[in-house]
Amino acid sequence: MTHRDIWAPWRMAYLRDLEASESTARASVTDAPRPSSSNFLLAAWRATDPVAGATTEGVRAHHVVHRNEHGLIMLNRYPYANGHVLIALGDAKPSLCDYTAAQRMEFWRLVDIAIAAVRGAFSPQGINVGVNDGRAAGAGLPEHIHAHVLPRWHGDTNFMATIGDVRVIPDSLDASWRALREAVTRANA
Repeated sequence: MTHRDIWAPWRMAYLRDLEASESTARASVTDAPRPSSSNFLLAAWRATDPVAGATTEGVRAHHVVHRNEHGLIMLNRYPYANGHVLIALGDAKPSLCDYTAAQRMEFWRLVDIAIAAVRGAFSPQGINVGVNDGRAAGAGLPEHIHAHVLPRWHGDTNFMATIGDVRVIPDSLDASWRALREAVTRANA
């Protein structure tokens, strides 16, 4: 089957008008932008700050697999697959383009570490890496850009996910966290 495109240039004007309407509505609610109170990435970043006296319990509570001076890798609490991790810089920005070239380099360095940890901990048959830049792209936390790294296996999407709308995650977050932490430690040894 050949995919065909339907061009509808009028649609972009509609989408821009919709965005302008949302911006106007947000501006009428408040004059100053407010940081999200539900930015779990920023909460994990702050709770695992070694300068602020982070403890192992804080790292464990947020399921942080790896943290450096630039950002962190942590387990997704609502994974699509066992071992699904999130990667984010500590400086919350909504788009990759909002970061400097040096910051983007650190972001991708963390993605590399996450991929190596996922491979070392779970030996998957494949890996998905993705970034959802903006709410329309699927970002659940559009004010803080982050990457997803998911280990994949043949047959990991089955009738439970496609028919039952239920994901089966075969391991606990704590067990996945321990396996990933050990993989990062082995890789850095």
